[in-house]
Amino acid sequence: MILHDNPVLVAFTILFAISFLVQAFYILYFYLAPPLYKHPESLQAREPVSVIICARNEEENLRRFLPAVLEQDYQDYEVIVVNDCSEDDSYLVLGEYMKQYPHLRVTNILKDPKFTHNKKFAQFIGIKAAKNELLVFTDADCRPDGNNWLRSMASGFDETTDFVLGYGGYFAQKGILNSFIRYDCMTIAMQYLGMAVRGNPYMGVGRNLAYRRSLFFSKKGFSSHTHLASGDDDLFVNANASGKNVKVEFRQGSHTRSVAAENAGELYKQKKRHLTTANYYKNSDRMILIAEPASRILLYASFTVLITNLFLWPWVLGLFAARTIMLHIVFFLNSRRFNEPHLLPYLLIFDILSPVINAMFYIGSQRDKSAKTLWN
Repeated sequence: MILHDNPVLVAFTILFAISFLVQAFYILYFYLAPPLYKHPESLQAREPVSVIICARNEEENLRRFLPAVLEQDYQDYEVIVVNDCSEDDSYLVLGEYMKQYPHLRVTNILKDPKFTHNKKFAQFIGIKAAKNELLVFTDADCRPDGNNWLRSMASGFDETTDFVLGYGGYFAQKGILNSFIRYDCMTIAMQYLGMAVRGNPYMGVGRNLAYRRSLFFSKKGFSSHTHLASGDDDLFVNANASGKNVKVEFRQGSHTRSVAAENAGELYKQKKRHLTTANYYKNSDRMILIAEPASRILLYASFTVLITNLFLWPWVLGLFAARTIMLHIVFFLNSRRFNEPHLLPYLLIFDILSPVINAMFYIGSQRDKSAKTLWN
């Protein structure tokens, strides 16, 4: 077979080779960074900390998960729950816990038909009420993986650190949807934590995030994106984090776990809200984030064309197998790092489908303007 007699297949070969190189770069440079990262051995954390949780109609989750936050092994901390216009019995649950835990503080926002707001307003109220410089954020439906969670997150701060990025996973349950949600969460973490380790932090997740109170006010908080439902975590990090002021913390005791969406419709709504922030990232970060799924789609498409035509098939198959092996090894190492078992058997099918699914979610988020004003 003469190469120049098949210009279309030659073009697909070049496309396949470029896509392979891009994928190998992401896997070996960014995704391998978390498993190779060495945390400090000790958990030295002495500064007082304020934990901030915003809750709206979270009665059951507060009852289930708040004690794990209130019973952390930390010498000096307060927990501020912003009870934002709840219509259930959250107020009563919080009242019961305030009797048991003197370091719990509650701020209630009453419903006002003349004033609607999203989560950022509740977050701002919590930050303003905080007594301490170090702020740690999580959600009402989150539970720390252990009683050293707060110590682990706070230990990352020193005189140069403004942000500590943690890992927030989901509770494992039966079903393919739960497996996909946990896969999606972990691969996003491989990317944002891997990029942070490599000196290019671009986001954090509000389920497990810490930063300085003084930084929030000096940078005018959420003022540039108050109209968006999401962004209290990723956009604030994207605008103010650098390779010099960020630490990462993902030892297993530092993880949090959240309640995953129970059906595809609920997942779609969640993803749409979060994806409304994508257009507000720095251009360089957007290019990095787009290049990975785009190159993955092109890799699978060009591989299919080339292998169907048996064009240079030993080389094509060899490179495809090499990428698959690299991906499985790195994914396995990350799953151990983030304590996410039983996902490896689904890796190949999720690797193929996730760019398409997330592209559909993104398109939906751009069309549905209502997702930009809801409380999240």
